[in-house]
Amino acid sequence: MSRIGMRPVALPQGVKLTVEPTVFHVEGPKGRLSQEYHPEVQISVVDGKAVVERKNDSRQAKAYHGLYRSLLDNMVTGVSQGYKRALVISGVGYRAEVQGNFLVLSIGYSTDVVAVIPEGLKVSIEQNGQKIVIEGIDFAKIGKFASEVRSLRGPEPYKGKGIRYEEERIRRKVGKTGVK
Repeated sequence: MSRIGMRPVALPQGVKLTVEPTVFHVEGPKGRLSQEYHPEVQISVVDGKAVVERKNDSRQAKAYHGLYRSLLDNMVTGVSQGYKRALVISGVGYRAEVQGNFLVLSIGYSTDVVAVIPEGLKVSIEQNGQKIVIEGIDFAKIGKFASEVRSLRGPEPYKGKGIRYEEERIRRKVGKTGVK
């Protein structure tokens, strides 16, 4: 029995869920999201709450039960409140700036690194180019873009230079000792 799938998803004021045979749409004040789903689960609205039920007890149906409930919950939160992810840049001379639809990073390479900002995401720079804030309604898009930016120059354990998530803690290592 899926513990996550059994919990209904509360639909806040102003959020509308539309269910079609293979796709469900969530529309709210911040935008609209769509997701395809497998016919092994059934999505319905009961008393202002979205309920995900599985049609049989197969292993695959159980997996889809929890998956689509989590995706639906993320979509409802996204269109009602939105999501935000912050990255911190640390290192001498390291900085970021937004130029149109591009994120330009000076992160210790001989040339600047340019990343294209995906459609539907808003990127802003804070703290003198040392903090990148990614905002949007699609939880998966934000996480994917944040991980791509972080992978351009991941944090290193000796000096802590690089790009890291704001809440991430880097385990620092002690450098070499002068042994004679």
